[in-house]
Amino acid sequence: MRADMDALPMTEMTGLPYASKTPGKMHACGHDGHTSMLLGAARYLAETRNFAGTAVVIFQPAEEGGAGAQAMVKDGLITRFGIDEVYGMHNFPGLPVGEFAIRPGPIMASADHIAIELEGKGGHAARPHFSIDPVLVGAQIVNQLQSIVARNVDPLESAVVSICVFHAGNADNVIPQTAQLRGTARSLTPEVRDLLEKRIPEIVDGTAKLYGAKATVKYRRGYPVLVNHAAQTDFAAQVAGAIAGQDKVDIDMAPVMGAEDFSFMLNARPGAFIFVGNGDSAGLHHPAYDFNDEVIPVGTSYWVKLVETALAG
Repeated sequence: MRADMDALPMTEMTGLPYASKTPGKMHACGHDGHTSMLLGAARYLAETRNFAGTAVVIFQPAEEGGAGAQAMVKDGLITRFGIDEVYGMHNFPGLPVGEFAIRPGPIMASADHIAIELEGKGGHAARPHFSIDPVLVGAQIVNQLQSIVARNVDPLESAVVSICVFHAGNADNVIPQTAQLRGTARSLTPEVRDLLEKRIPEIVDGTAKLYGAKATVKYRRGYPVLVNHAAQTDFAAQVAGAIAGQDKVDIDMAPVMGAEDFSFMLNARPGAFIFVGNGDSAGLHHPAYDFNDEVIPVGTSYWVKLVETALAG
């Protein structure tokens, strides 16, 4: 059983008495709640011992971009502790408290990193015809990259290309020499992932050349697609149903394009990742997000029931 426990580089804006006291650090994804639920389950299981076998509790750092799960797998987590199956859980804002959602197969996207360096020709803002404006080139690249999803990816497949960082210039009357763009590419299948990796550099390079600029593209693969195993997904759904009622478990939720490094653990062993409702809260990674403490007994009960059912003596 795995819980993540890292925070995000954000400043909390909830105004709550228990808000983060560290500026620029916030539990904006509920990982503190995930850790609390698994700690509660670990304490109960240790006290009752109502199971036959070994239950492993995994408290994982660095999920938020640091690939902590990959590092733990490489460090021998699976073999050292004799793990046969692995399960994860994440809170889900918008899903009512006491409800669960899951699906077999791809449930969360891969997340790859895009870094683009543009070089034009700087100059005076009043004489743009003597310059090659990297801001204009970058703007065109941002637009053109959307054509991949619109015109290259099968409409029945899923993909996201988002440029989220655009740095260029520092004066309002100077056309800069360079620009830097950063973003992410996400997909739910290996084929679409390969397509994104191929088309993004082609479009960036072609667009830059069209305007006389130079471009360097670095495409780095990050978290793989999170794929739930069929048998373990069915088992997790049954356990959730025993806790919440079968009518409170969505077994065919739509995949989400967020990413999770729990995918590395599921690539190493069969298992399943389930969502538990956080109620009507602000979204994940939002400065007003607050983990709903009413979820704690729900999630803790799920973990306990999972172990006692899987390892019934």
